[in-house]
Amino acid sequence: MREKTGDNGNPLRRHSGKHVVAPTGVLGGRRGRYVRLVPAALIVLGTLIELTAAGDVTVSALFAAAPVVAAALQSARATLITGILATCAIAALSRFYEGMAGLESEARVLTVVTVSVIAMGVNAILRRSVTELASVRTVAEAVQLAVLPGPPTRIGDLAVATHYRAAQADARIGGDFYAVEETPHGLRLLLGDVRGKGLGAVRAVVIVVGAFREAAEQEATLAGVAARLDKALQREGKRQRGAAESEGFTTAVLVEIPDATQPPDPGDGSRTLRLVNRGHPGPILLDDGQVSVLEAAVPALPLGMTELGVWPDRTEEFRFPPGAFLLLYTDGLSEARDEEGAFYEPHARLAGRHFPGPDRLLGMLVEDVAAHTGGTAEDDMALLALAHGSDSSVTVRSGKGQPG
Repeated sequence: MREKTGDNGNPLRRHSGKHVVAPTGVLGGRRGRYVRLVPAALIVLGTLIELTAAGDVTVSALFAAAPVVAAALQSARATLITGILATCAIAALSRFYEGMAGLESEARVLTVVTVSVIAMGVNAILRRSVTELASVRTVAEAVQLAVLPGPPTRIGDLAVATHYRAAQADARIGGDFYAVEETPHGLRLLLGDVRGKGLGAVRAVVIVVGAFREAAEQEATLAGVAARLDKALQREGKRQRGAAESEGFTTAVLVEIPDATQPPDPGDGSRTLRLVNRGHPGPILLDDGQVSVLEAAVPALPLGMTELGVWPDRTEEFRFPPGAFLLLYTDGLSEARDEEGAFYEPHARLAGRHFPGPDRLLGMLVEDVAAHTGGTAEDDMALLALAHGSDSSVTVRSGKGQPG
């Protein structure tokens, strides 16, 4: 088994059915080594108790438990060896005490042998499940790379970083998404959140991201791109009908930086940020030691809800000076709760910190939200950070949380 890191910062594994030796595949490092010693410890403990009690107390359960625990933690060979050792140990102890009735001694040995055989069967089932799970993970990784490929880390004088975390256990992709496209109209970014979870959400992600890649190249304006995404979701809703047609929607924020690969305008060297926000949390701008939330002046409905009314998208412009960072995120970050139900507030948590680059900004957020929630994840989370300057760093003094 070889481990590497994907573009989302999570470990990606290559599995082979012939090389998976432990059924769980999750026990690694020092803790894993200690846990795998439990079967041997049970045999040793049972032996010590019987020797100390001089035959007055029998603890067959410890010897029977050893191969069962080994089946869950170790390979088939280790499970077999544990069963043999447990059987030999209890047989030797039974013979050591001449006062033990022959029938009782045979029953103890037979019990451990029977449990060891069952443990071998359990281990085989677990090994098969691990192989199947490895195949599913491989497919999921391929889907993620196809739908959410890692963007280039450098585009002109802009640095890009992304992170993705799916809430569903063992999943690689969920209902959140991002996309980065270099187009004739400039650099265009998309980040959003599909209502719902599971395969239905993944299907909507495929539709939205695919439509964005095409529209970003063809549409002259960011508002035109948003309209194309809306139509794509409407078409899919009509195909699905029922709840998918009446309740499905997607929140999203679209960003455009014109002439991203060209030198910035002379003067202060700032670039222009154009935003279209369709019901999504406002991006965060880190600039000159301050944190500002770029809220939409006029709120707009999420994508896929034009049956409730049609309003022209409003494209808003902001300055993006050298050294500034832009953070896009989904509500998996802003709605993460601690054990007392308090929401995570990214604009406030960024205050008083230094970030040497956009990748470190996302790394800190991931670590900080995990500490805030105690490591639990109730929703998918997608993060995208953009820095003006390939070697940019920013120190945040305060978080305003106000529109920029």
